[in-house]
Amino acid sequence: MHPDIIPHENESELVHKAYATTNPHHGCVPYKRPIREYIDMGVVNLDKPTGPTSHEVTAWVKDILELKKAGHSGSLDPVVTGVLPIMLGKATKAVSALRLSGKEYICLMALHNEVPEKKVIKVCKDFQGPIFQLPPIVSAVKRAVRVRNIYYIEVIEVNEKMVLMRVGCEAGTYMRKLCHDIGVAIGCGANMQELRRTKTGPFKEETLVNLQELKDAYVFWEEDNDETFLRLAVRPMEEGLSHLPKVIIRDSAIDAICQGAAIALPGILSLSSNIKKDDDICLFSLKGEAVALCKSLMDTDDILLNKHGIAAATERVLMDAGTYPQGWHSNPE
Repeated sequence: MHPDIIPHENESELVHKAYATTNPHHGCVPYKRPIREYIDMGVVNLDKPTGPTSHEVTAWVKDILELKKAGHSGSLDPVVTGVLPIMLGKATKAVSALRLSGKEYICLMALHNEVPEKKVIKVCKDFQGPIFQLPPIVSAVKRAVRVRNIYYIEVIEVNEKMVLMRVGCEAGTYMRKLCHDIGVAIGCGANMQELRRTKTGPFKEETLVNLQELKDAYVFWEEDNDETFLRLAVRPMEEGLSHLPKVIIRDSAIDAICQGAAIALPGILSLSSNIKKDDDICLFSLKGEAVALCKSLMDTDDILLNKHGIAAATERVLMDAGTYPQGWHSNPE
């Protein structure tokens, strides 16, 4: 693995098991959904401003887009800014896949005394890999020691007592606590001064949209019937699942999955080359629609080599039943 990437960013090829075509009369390419359906099955990569809580900005997005439901991908403290993907409407069913994805932050850490740059870099590098972390007293989780993976720490600049660093880490890592622990290891103490999230799963700063831009895009559509900016500000929920290993399935298998069935090997057409048993994966239609979130019961090689058996257990259905015709028959008895 490249030293400065989050695990899901490792490139994976799509390998083919079988061939089939898709019926154009059922389902829809995500980017071509009618605009109201597009919004209700969408995600906003919001640039969270400093000040409000993650829950507050999620509520504002819901109000701007006139939706009943919206859910964010993992809380940011009021003073923290940056990447906060917000799943909209029906897409909130997939928010757990983003909450558990890897994160990246740009962090400004204040040392309590000046320390040689070489020592700062060395100690920070020592924190790469699995670390024990006790969440702060005020936190959203039970306060117990747990292991979190730090994928990389890059010290960008040391200026007197200020240390600017880029950190890639597992979901649920507390950056305030990381800064405190680095300060203890250096021997002078430290605290987090400023923090900006730059990655969550597949979302990066390059595609961020702020609240004003989202509001403007919605008004352009409402008043001028111009969907252009709204389709740029809101993206299909499938973009928020692109970091997961994928399995492409036949049209005839889709409705059974939507009824909660597991995916059997004959229904699989293509899949990511790096799937391992117990991985969280996503099933997609041939049109690129997200069908369900699943737990893999086989690795890629087993899926390719075998003709019969259950490849993955369905955990969260994302597509409405009836979108594709029933391709299975129940036993009359």
